[in-house]
Amino acid sequence: MSGPPAVLLAMVVLPATVGCVLALARPRRGAVPIALVTSGLTTVLAFAAALTRPAVSYPFVVGADFALDVDALAALVVPMIATVTFLVLVFSAGNIRESRGRFHGLMLIFAAAALVTATAASIPALLFAWEVMGATSYALIGFWWRDVDRVSAGLTAFITTRTADLGLYVAAGAALAGGTGMALADLPAGQGPWRDVAAAGVVVAALGKAAQLPFSFWLSGAMKGPSPVSALLHSAAMVAMGGYLLLRVEPLLAATGWAGPLTAWVGVLTAVLMGLVALAQRDLKQLLAASTAAQLGFVVLAAGVGAVGGGAAHLVAHASVKALLFLAAGAWLTALGTEDLRQLRGVARRWPVVGVAASVAALALAGIAPLSLWATKDAVLTAALESSPWLYAAGLLAAALSAAYAGKALWAIWRRGARADDTGGVSTLEQAPLVLLAVGAAVLGVLALPPISGMLADALGGHGQVPIVELAVSAVIAAIVLLLMLRLRTPAPRWARRWLGLEAAAQAVVVRPSLTVAHALARFDDHVLDRAVNAVAGSVPVLARSAARVDDHVLDRAVVAVAGRVRRLGHLARAPQTGAIHQYFLQTVAVLAAGAVVWSVYAVMG
Repeated sequence: MSGPPAVLLAMVVLPATVGCVLALARPRRGAVPIALVTSGLTTVLAFAAALTRPAVSYPFVVGADFALDVDALAALVVPMIATVTFLVLVFSAGNIRESRGRFHGLMLIFAAAALVTATAASIPALLFAWEVMGATSYALIGFWWRDVDRVSAGLTAFITTRTADLGLYVAAGAALAGGTGMALADLPAGQGPWRDVAAAGVVVAALGKAAQLPFSFWLSGAMKGPSPVSALLHSAAMVAMGGYLLLRVEPLLAATGWAGPLTAWVGVLTAVLMGLVALAQRDLKQLLAASTAAQLGFVVLAAGVGAVGGGAAHLVAHASVKALLFLAAGAWLTALGTEDLRQLRGVARRWPVVGVAASVAALALAGIAPLSLWATKDAVLTAALESSPWLYAAGLLAAALSAAYAGKALWAIWRRGARADDTGGVSTLEQAPLVLLAVGAAVLGVLALPPISGMLADALGGHGQVPIVELAVSAVIAAIVLLLMLRLRTPAPRWARRWLGLEAAAQAVVVRPSLTVAHALARFDDHVLDRAVNAVAGSVPVLARSAARVDDHVLDRAVVAVAGRVRRLGHLARAPQTGAIHQYFLQTVAVLAAGAVVWSVYAVMG
């Protein structure tokens, strides 16, 4: 039985409304406390919604309601979104010092859109939140709008994800054509090919948002945004919501027969290849960005093999891990003015609180037992093994790469050596959220361990228990790889440093052909359409002059001639008007005589 709808409405309307006011009014004072209070209340409402499971639905168009529902999956994810948003905003209070009203307003709108996405039960609600989330990400990545590179990075992210988002519109049309309506839960019941079209559209849109292959490259440019934006975007909103959507529509993927395996392979290949990209990076935020795509690959793999419970657990645990690491990178960037791993040597020693918290998250990212991602990855890999041993082998390789790039980051931040000079400090407001996130990074693995894993499996689907052998194997592999990276420093694959050339490929396959077509159409417009319009425009004065001559020499003369004749008839009509009575009698007699003659003729002929 669902709880009060007011809780659900307040959870999404409150941050959206306050965010709009802050973004538009841009107050110089009070923006930070207002945003923190709003985010705190939203977090309380999120936990209340998770406990009471409210649902709302409003008529939107025929056959499609605007519906929100906090079901079991949303109940797990919604508190995560709200909590991470609150902690990121606390960090931002000490890290963002300019345009605070606009920044905090946009962040609240961004979070509200993610909350609507997580609770959307129909395609109209999903589309609305999906579009707002994408537009807000553009504004946040290019927040420092005077920097052309940052704005360009935001535009790249927006256009790339927007291109993939067209899949949702295709899915909406297919859902209507298939006769199921637009409720997400009804999509698996679609008719024949329309169900396949809907599945394909949803998969493309979700892969674009989740930065999976071949869309991964947009995450690289997105790192030019403020660090708190990266922390929220990569952990609990936007990128995470792409993976979440695939978990949400897992029954649709399974119903098609092909979408599940395809999704699983895209996810595991992204996890492997983006792991290599992360290992090749020299910039900390670039390393973390590539690792986000890799870790979301496990979530996508989970959706493909039906391990919704394990995928949701990994999504929640990864949110805490990645938010912490991006905030730590942001703190060091503010303090040292660099993200270069070579310049960050020993930085963990200089700020121990930040260093220890980041290390906990990095060890969790590596899959070290008993930290969170160790268990959640294995929950996904267990399901992958039952589906295909090749999927499992690729997933195990991706897990080993996670330990490798996490070890690379740990080696850099703890090793003594040359480092950048301080340009500032790390405030208490910046450090406090990291401690709380470190706790989450350490303990959220319980979601993939008994007895909670069994409850998640019953509610969401998947496996209730991960075999001990699987847990042991992955723990040993992670520990060995991490030690090798810390002691031997395996050379990075330089060929992967430029994100596999994905952006260049997009330029060659999409951008340049599009520009070529655009230039061809522009030339057609200039040399054909414009000339035709100019020719038509040039003929108009000629026609106008011809019409003027006809008017002057024909119409005017005809009017003047008719007027002259009317004038003469008038003069003739005035001639009998003499005023003499005897002449009027004679005229009367003449008229009567004429009438008598006419009547006589008519009588004779009749």
